[in-house]
Amino acid sequence: MSKKHDNQFITMVSVVIGGLIGLAIGIFVFARDVGNHTSGGRLDDPDYVREVRERTAPIGRLAIAGQDNSALAIIGSAAAMTAPAVSTAVLSGAEVYKGTCLACHGTGVGGAPKYGDRAAWAPRLAQGAALLHQHALAGLTGKAGVMPAKGGRADLSDQSVINAVDYIAAAAR
Repeated sequence: MSKKHDNQFITMVSVVIGGLIGLAIGIFVFARDVGNHTSGGRLDDPDYVREVRERTAPIGRLAIAGQDNSALAIIGSAAAMTAPAVSTAVLSGAEVYKGTCLACHGTGVGGAPKYGDRAAWAPRLAQGAALLHQHALAGLTGKAGVMPAKGGRADLSDQSVINAVDYIAAAAR
């Protein structure tokens, strides 16, 4: 009797394992079919391929003195065509601060003086607004930290950046 139960148990386990393997194969086939139907033809679409190349293009090139770097000029010109355009819209200082400057000046990241911190801003304000504008536009690497050009937003207009500097400076006076 126990041999009969053992055989039934082995048969039942075999059926369950076979069913699970069949289910896994079915899910695999279904997933491949869905994948083929949803993304099929995307690699043949030249616009899609161009967009992928633009998004995955290297952000920089290395030119070495004394070597032929003529290929970089060709690559650089292609990169210039895809570079973000500078915005002609002039944003208010508050808009630029909230959208860009807050990331560093709200928390003090990278040595950035915090918004409204009079003690941290006093020596900077003493140098004059023109120098603050220049540092914000062109960037600065100083003893206290780093200020990327235009806060890392090359697409901002110069006047928008100047408005943000004036807005931040006003809060520190």
